[in-house]
Amino acid sequence: MADDKAKKETKEKEAKKIKELPKKVQKIVDSVKELSLMEVSELVKALEDEFGVSAAALPTMVGAAPAAGASAAEVEEQSEFDVILKDAGSNKIGAIKAVRVLKPDLGLSDAKKFVESAPQTVLESAGKDAANEAKKALEEAGCVVELK
Repeated sequence: MADDKAKKETKEKEAKKIKELPKKVQKIVDSVKELSLMEVSELVKALEDEFGVSAAALPTMVGAAPAAGASAAEVEEQSEFDVILKDAGSNKIGAIKAVRVLKPDLGLSDAKKFVESAPQTVLESAGKDAANEAKKALEEAGCVVELK
């Protein structure tokens, strides 16, 4: 029950944040909510290519904040995770397929090398939900996964 209540409160907080967005931005957010993890990954890559930016640039800039803000950052819950493939497990084919879904830029042979050279970082600085979805997909394929 407490878990459901916490989820409801989180959704209400997110809804309040979303209500404050301009209509154009809200429309985009709603569209992104309907995308799968794979589609969001492709969207991020397309935006990076289109605008010549990196999604990883923001965390670097945040890390360069003054030391006075460091204590507040330590109190906050971790929001970005690295998804690390520790071991492919016994089902290497399943692991390769899962890695290719998460890293669409890898060809079959590159994905095979990636899986065989574990431990490897599959996703860097991924959001909490995306990291958990990636971890779930890899674990379903029989992989041993760690979030950092």
